[in-house]
This record gives sequence, C-alpha cells and structure tokens, in this order.
Amino acid sequence: MRPGVLLLGSFVALGLAGCAGYKLGPSNDMSAGAKSVQINPFANKTLEPRLSEAVTYALRKNLQQHGTFRLDTHGDGDIIVTGVVTRYTRHPLSFQPKDIVSVRDYRLTMTVQITARERNGGKVILDREVTGFTTVQQGNDLTSEERQVIPVLADNLAKNAVSFLADGSW
Repeated sequence: MRPGVLLLGSFVALGLAGCAGYKLGPSNDMSAGAKSVQINPFANKTLEPRLSEAVTYALRKNLQQHGTFRLDTHGDGDIIVTGVVTRYTRHPLSFQPKDIVSVRDYRLTMTVQITARERNGGKVILDREVTGFTTVQQGNDLTSEERQVIPVLADNLAKNAVSFLADGSW
C-alpha cells in the first residue's frame, strides 16, 4: 500500500473520530424554541450608570441568536430571567513603554448575579454569578472610551449567561 494513501486514510479516520461527539441542535436535549424566556430589566448596584440597560439588551440579543429559546417580550415566558449587576471593575493591563506609571490598556470586568425561574412552580433553573470582560485602550478621555466599549463588555457577559442557561441540565 502506498504511504500517501495510508496517511490520507489516517487523517480521514482522525477527522471523523473528532466529530463523533458533535451533536446538531441544542445541547440540553430540548427542541429549539420549545420554551420561551422573558428577560426582565436588570438592577444595577454599581456606581457606573447605564450598565443594566446594556446587559438586558445584550442578553436579549444573544438569546435570540443562540436559538435554543424563544424570546418572549409580552411578559408570559416559560422561564423568567432576572439579575443584578453587582460589580464593575477596571484593572490596569499594560503600561506605556518606559513609563511604569501611565496605563496604556485596562481590563474591564462586569459581574452579574443572574436567576432564571420557571413561571409555573417557581423552580430555580439557574442562580449564579456570571462575568464578562473586555479591554479598553487609554486615550484622551477614558470615560468616553469606556462608554463606547460597554456594549462589547455586556455582549461578552451575555454570551456566557446564555451558554449557562442553554447548557443547563434541567
């Protein structure tokens, strides 16, 4: 047998073995859109304004994009999601060359306590802290730059939250 054919056969076998655990559709054994989710506006316990609006919007958008659940905007979803923005922090990530005092990049982190309950019976499906992060580059106006990246931060957090909600074992 030719070495090239043997090598090609090995790659095909490895490729097929790598896909053996893949499953098409939602990962929690529900059919897509079988349950609807109502997302209530989040509370904000931080000093940073407008975080709750960004998180609520990003969570709704990511839930629709994920496709496991239907977003219910009329207040009668099967699952009710509530949450509280508990932390918003800015940590220095990198400094200006030859200047160990001036920050060049910051890492922004936001944490929410998210709770998902079934409408009927009130069973808690999800109750945990979820964190998102992004980086922002220091420029002339850090406040404006942070304001511009808050949607990116909220989107990162929402992807994590939707993943926990969709991949739950309930």
